[in-house]
Amino acid sequence: MKNVVTFLFLVSSYFLTAQNKATNFPEAFLGKYKGSLEISTKKGNQTIPMEFHLTKTDKDSVFNYILVYNKSPRNYLLKIVDKEKGMYNIDENNGIILPASYNKKVLHSFFEVQGNFLSTRLAFNANQIDFEILFSKLENKVKTGGTSKDIPEVFGYPIAVFQKAILTKFN
Repeated sequence: MKNVVTFLFLVSSYFLTAQNKATNFPEAFLGKYKGSLEISTKKGNQTIPMEFHLTKTDKDSVFNYILVYNKSPRNYLLKIVDKEKGMYNIDENNGIILPASYNKKVLHSFFEVQGNFLSTRLAFNANQIDFEILFSKLENKVKTGGTSKDIPEVFGYPIAVFQKAILTKFN
């Protein structure tokens, strides 16, 4: 019985190690991805070509993080802050650095710019990325609650723009 337990432990350890290597971010998802970005607003919908490139640089802790909209690239860098804790920075190479968090194959970032609040989400799969940006104007925030000391004020942010793409690895 002891040998069976030891064997099962070794086999499960192997699969856990293999699984961790398979989801090693960002290395496991390096490549170039493309698809169509669907943009939905109250004024209507549009679709544009999009690419995402996640490639190595000469530094182990820095990766090229390039978003391409309508063949126009935005050259950013993804920098590891604390890989164990899933903490990264997206450096726009112009003094703007956005904090990002990686958890369970998803890279998230929230930020405010020019009176707008944005949420980004990149869900990584074997050969595909689900890309999403949600956009809300801060001036449109909705306040509820706050009716007593036991009920806090809560602010909601109606989403004005939805951007979604399914990007498939091509290189």
